[in-house]
Amino acid sequence: MTAQPPRRIVLGTGNAHKVVELTAILGPLLPGVELLRYDGPSPVEDGDDFVANALIKARAAARHTGLPAIADDSGIAVAALGGEPGIRSARYAGTGRDEDNRALLLERLAGRSDRAAAFVCAAVLVDGDAELTVQREWPGRVLEGERGEGGFGYDPLFVPAGDERSAAELSAHEKNAVSHRGQAFRALVEAMRERGLPVG
Repeated sequence: MTAQPPRRIVLGTGNAHKVVELTAILGPLLPGVELLRYDGPSPVEDGDDFVANALIKARAAARHTGLPAIADDSGIAVAALGGEPGIRSARYAGTGRDEDNRALLLERLAGRSDRAAAFVCAAVLVDGDAELTVQREWPGRVLEGERGEGGFGYDPLFVPAGDERSAAELSAHEKNAVSHRGQAFRALVEAMRERGLPVG
């Protein structure tokens, strides 16, 4: 009897940091599933919320590859800035550079005592006609300066609620266990199981 080939799912992102995180999070949850990196054209993310942008990415990856696609859209929402940078987190400073985005966030929060924030992640699956979406948050606060060498994006500025370390000071395992992205993708896999979709 021949073994069945592994089910393949494409990760709808061109962000190398996200690919590493998603592989670490999803690998144990999807045994027997081959997670492929998307290498097609980047779609225009012109949705008006995290779920809409995540679906744009997953639909584009599914169309390009003909495979089920998983994607996310995530960012940091700062209360004192009315939820900014939100869905514009990766493009906040307009340069595409994480360090510039962090610098602009610090500049706009200068002198403010209310530094409450949350990382937000919408995770989605597009599998033929089936579309599943979940969204989770990771509350915390924004520091007055960067701390830590790990992570990416706004991690050096973000201290999760109940911790004194920045997200960039957590190990990858610690971060994935509690982060917005870890929470969202664990919930997505559970939703896949509840819908009877193959998960390995």
